[in-house]
Amino acid sequence: MSDPNTADFEPLDGDEDQLARDAVREVIAFYNARIAAERRTPVPDGGHIEQLKAARQAAIDDQTRLDTAGPGDASRIAADYAARLKGLTDQS
Repeated sequence: MSDPNTADFEPLDGDEDQLARDAVREVIAFYNARIAAERRTPVPDGGHIEQLKAARQAAIDDQTRLDTAGPGDASRIAADYAARLKGLTDQS
């Protein structure tokens, strides 16, 4: 699993579809790590966990949408998720 504190997304080599999949996968991994960390706290915040799970599910849904996305959509998703990951890790 990737380090949730990594500030920069570094995609694997590949076409727009692969770049998008890599970006979405990194965001999903970030949310997975945050959910696990929150669950390990002495008093887990159930509301925060639910927010993280909802955000993770939205990313999973976008990952599924990539199965039918055209190159333009894949490029947009890749850019959106790279920016999202940067924003998430900058907050950490």
